[in-house]
Amino acid sequence: MRESQIERHLVERVHALGGEVRKVKWLGRDGAPDRVVMLPEWVLIGTGWRRLPRTIWVECKAPGKEPEPHQEREHMRMRRMGQLVVVVDSIEAVEELLS
Repeated sequence: MRESQIERHLVERVHALGGEVRKVKWLGRDGAPDRVVMLPEWVLIGTGWRRLPRTIWVECKAPGKEPEPHQEREHMRMRRMGQLVVVVDSIEAVEELLS
């Protein structure tokens, strides 16, 4: 399976959940995730349900391929800032992320 097939599946599944996916191009920042996933999430606050956003930065990889060291460093920088950054390398990983 190719990385592009995993990315395509990610986009299809996010759209099926009512979310949006954007391909991100970073200027002057090597190693940052290449997709941002935006999902709606319903949360009970007080006596009513409110829709709050959930944002996930996603790095897609071919099956079994690990992020490069410079990518790991950038992902850690983003996580220290409170960002949710995940690496997916299979259809199953996409399903687990979105369940």
